[in-house]
Amino acid sequence: MVKKITVNTIRKYKENKEKFSVLTAYDYSTAKYIDEAGIDIILIGDSLAMVALGYETTHCIDVDVMKIFTRAVAKGVEHAMVVTDMPFLSYHADIPSAVKNCGLMVREGANGVKIEGFSDYILNVIRRLTETGIPVMGHLGFTPQFINTFGGYKIQGKTQEAVDEILKQAKELEKAGVFSIVLEMVPQKSAKYITENVTVPTISCGAGKYCDAQVLVCDDIFGKFSDFKPKFARKYGDMKSLIFNCAKQFNDDVKSGKFPCDDEVF
Repeated sequence: MVKKITVNTIRKYKENKEKFSVLTAYDYSTAKYIDEAGIDIILIGDSLAMVALGYETTHCIDVDVMKIFTRAVAKGVEHAMVVTDMPFLSYHADIPSAVKNCGLMVREGANGVKIEGFSDYILNVIRRLTETGIPVMGHLGFTPQFINTFGGYKIQGKTQEAVDEILKQAKELEKAGVFSIVLEMVPQKSAKYITENVTVPTISCGAGKYCDAQVLVCDDIFGKFSDFKPKFARKYGDMKSLIFNCAKQFNDDVKSGKFPCDDEVF
């Protein structure tokens, strides 16, 4: 029987100074393959709005959309912890609706949820979720759902004052009950300082190598999404060319009569 990654596993990684991996997935087969590859946490990121559905920001999807993708991913996973990124406005109105929406993701197969940002209200949401039995992953630094407030994709934590503020927020998230914290677009030295001063694991999204884990978008590392490439996203494959070449060859074979052949018909 496959051993399931849980919040306890993630905590032990931090205690033992073991690195762990996080990748996004949006469909059953991708989730199945990266789970078999040994990825520790599979995140159904709201990045799917951009890389899977073609929107310009992550604001354009809702709870109903995330339920569909959570269900698909969860069906393909046996080993990894499955975490759903809660979409814009799904936890902002009031605590009861936040708990309900996050609970819907757990019903679809998620083992936890990710919530962006920091405020007294967010802390109360996290407390209530953990009391309800829903593990929460925090997210500080650059938070894409607040892109209009930031005024674009801006690196966070570039000054000592800014780093101290992020660390203060991280400690408050820790007290509220998060099991890990994503640090996005934070300078490497800043992220190292924060990581060394919190007890929960930090997950780097463009925050350097000193965090406890690294997260990337699957379509970026596969070389499938090509509209833009974040500086921190290493490309491990070239699925764009693979898909293009396969589709072109199929098109050529159909039009030349090479497909189907005698072995491919009844």
